[in-house]
Amino acid sequence: MSTETRDWRRSRRAFLRAAVGAGAGAILAACGQAAPSAPTAPAATTAPAAEATAPAQLPSPPAAGPLTAADAGGMEKLIELARAEGNLSTIALPDDWANYREMKQKFLEKYPFIKHEDLSPDASSAQEIEAIKANAGSKGPQAPDVIDVGFTWGDTAKKEGLLQPYKVEKWDEIPATLKDPEGFWYADYYGVMAFEVNTQVVKNIPQDWSDLLKPEYKGQIALAGDPTGSGQAINAVWAAALGNGGSLDNPMPGLEFFKQLNEAGNLLPVVAKPATIAKGETPIALRWDYNALGNRDQNAGNIDIAVVVPKSGSLAGVYVQAISAYSPRPHAARLWMEFLYSDEGQLIWLKGYATPARFEAMRKAGLIPQDLLDKLPKTDAPVGFPTGSQINAAFDMIKSQWPTVVGATVQ
Repeated sequence: MSTETRDWRRSRRAFLRAAVGAGAGAILAACGQAAPSAPTAPAATTAPAAEATAPAQLPSPPAAGPLTAADAGGMEKLIELARAEGNLSTIALPDDWANYREMKQKFLEKYPFIKHEDLSPDASSAQEIEAIKANAGSKGPQAPDVIDVGFTWGDTAKKEGLLQPYKVEKWDEIPATLKDPEGFWYADYYGVMAFEVNTQVVKNIPQDWSDLLKPEYKGQIALAGDPTGSGQAINAVWAAALGNGGSLDNPMPGLEFFKQLNEAGNLLPVVAKPATIAKGETPIALRWDYNALGNRDQNAGNIDIAVVVPKSGSLAGVYVQAISAYSPRPHAARLWMEFLYSDEGQLIWLKGYATPARFEAMRKAGLIPQDLLDKLPKTDAPVGFPTGSQINAAFDMIKSQWPTVVGATVQ
């Protein structure tokens, strides 16, 4: 890596401080990938609804479930109710994103009575929302019970009546600015946009945004999604603005930068995934650092991967969890949330380099093993922490102007 001095943990704490200082709704956005082993996870199934058109008028959702585990009768009662449901459908949780492989495996080990449907692992945040709409009223496994989406999608889905509230037992340890006060959505983890480079294909590792324009990278650079709907891709464009004269209030230089990349032939119109990175088909990918670092570790000994935070600047992004208002299995959904926000679940995300929502509370309580803290990367690169209003404005601009300014169809 090109940056090796300042402890990344300082950036993580600064991020939370920035969130608190900015007021409610002050953080960032979008979904997918990462590591270890255990029992074999259930085979992924496809949710056709993720691609479907939402009905013009949705049916009224059923009454919301209990707001807390105590309201359900306590954790043992919640487990009993989840056992009676016997199923859980998640969506857009690739194994190699933020260590979700281990997260799913450990959850199923702990609650073996749950049958897991792993819907559309590579779906975008927008497609997750559409899956709720298209399956509203359905009791089948194709209806997602829970979602993991970009920050702005949480409030949007709440306003559309697509979510139901729930507050996990560790609710008070989630910073106030990283959760909806009524419990409709809550931050799960965050990361920083980085270059993921297959060094067996790319010998001269790019260190900054300007390097990506060099002719030697022709046909080698790819985004991790479609910038008109994928939060990870949208944030990559916005991050590029910070290194090219733009700002958190002005993402246009990011669009203009990608226009240059496209015109130079350096930008590939395909979605970068771990498999395409490994094969050298997308040797330079713009992805969240936790995805890139997890992929590096998983491929150690087979593929050499470098992870670089561009030295002129990058962007931090938060994802959020929520339960569908139409969840056919609301108690299993709540049990999943309790696991995610338990000490065990939070450390699973951190093992995948994604900073969990309870990071500061757990660090202060001495609940994070020192070897795990020591493993976290370091960087000197400045990192932007946008407010909620900046996120909404930037996302709207990038999604709407990508087709006209850049003109590349990424698929």
